[in-house]
Amino acid sequence: MFTDRARIQVQAGRGGDGALSFRREKYVPKGGPDGGDGGPGGDVVAVVDPDLRDLSGFRSRRRFAAARGGNGGGSGKHGATGETAELRVPAGTQVFDADDQLVADLAHAGARAVLARGGSGGRGNRRFATSTRQAPRFAETGLPGEEGEYELHLKLLADAALAGLPNAGKSSLLRRISNAKPKVADYPFTTIQPVLGTVETDERQLVVADVPGLIEGASEGAGLGHEFLAHLERARLLVHVIDVSEGDSAERFEQIDRELRAYGHGLGDLPQVVVLNKIDLVSEAPAFEPADPRVQRVFAVSSATGEGVESFRRALFELCPPAPEPQQGDDEGLADFLVYRPKPDPRRGYRIFRTDRGFRVIGRPPAEEELERALREAGARKGDEVEVAGEALELQ
Repeated sequence: MFTDRARIQVQAGRGGDGALSFRREKYVPKGGPDGGDGGPGGDVVAVVDPDLRDLSGFRSRRRFAAARGGNGGGSGKHGATGETAELRVPAGTQVFDADDQLVADLAHAGARAVLARGGSGGRGNRRFATSTRQAPRFAETGLPGEEGEYELHLKLLADAALAGLPNAGKSSLLRRISNAKPKVADYPFTTIQPVLGTVETDERQLVVADVPGLIEGASEGAGLGHEFLAHLERARLLVHVIDVSEGDSAERFEQIDRELRAYGHGLGDLPQVVVLNKIDLVSEAPAFEPADPRVQRVFAVSSATGEGVESFRRALFELCPPAPEPQQGDDEGLADFLVYRPKPDPRRGYRIFRTDRGFRVIGRPPAEEELERALREAGARKGDEVEVAGEALELQ
């Protein structure tokens, strides 16, 4: 089943804890602090995979978490960076946050977007040594990674898209010109989800999308109008398919064109070709030459008999504009896609240190329940001593 919507939760990795360690060498009875820093937690990153066609991979898995950073060690050893969690998505995927704001638009192969950054690693005790504090008996714990909930929307990246009323013969036409095998039947709404087909020559390949038939009011969300029309947005050529056996081709053309213009997002400005389909059902193909600068050419075909189909297929390569080159970042290294920066975790207003007797909270501690949760995430257990604002408490 084609899937163009998915809701996911992401959790970046927690930073590793800094080490509380002192040098232990022969003939050095009082070695100084040598605890290394913890490694940063892994990020959660969305990456475009050109082999994917939809978001069906997210139906069975909705939560993604990156690995925690490694803890620091003695002799100044730093912890390893947590492994990044990569979400493979198809080109054309947009990422929206919980407020329905666009935070990343992954429009071409190789595009990446960081959805959650790993927490910073804690500093080892050697980082706190000073001339007056030569044996610090505490080290920082790592910070938690960022987390968030997102909705993924896929807008198909097709060179050309078939648009028209239900039962206009779009699926039959796609079967004739491409390698796609959409369901075909003699009743409306046979196609209930978008289908992609590949049209090839020796020199070039085109991707053509068959979008379910549009009805009046689709631009206002009638039926599944908004979802279907969204898949037309990134096409470079609209193929307007009209069933000539139903009569009044001009009115049918205007009906769909009104929906395209009302929807906006540039659909009303795209170049078009008109395909007068099912000419085998009429004695003579109607004369239809719209005085519209967007219409590049009109074809009379029969998807049932194949009449005129090959001529239309060859013309697609001539009429479909070439794909634009992926935008490159400017001299400042700016990415050609949006990168979301989640809001800072409120815990960053304070830090938790591991000591040789338990834990110490430095800064302005949060509410009791939140502090207890943060301490447990940092490794504290029931009965551990916790120092808060100079007062020693026992974790319950």
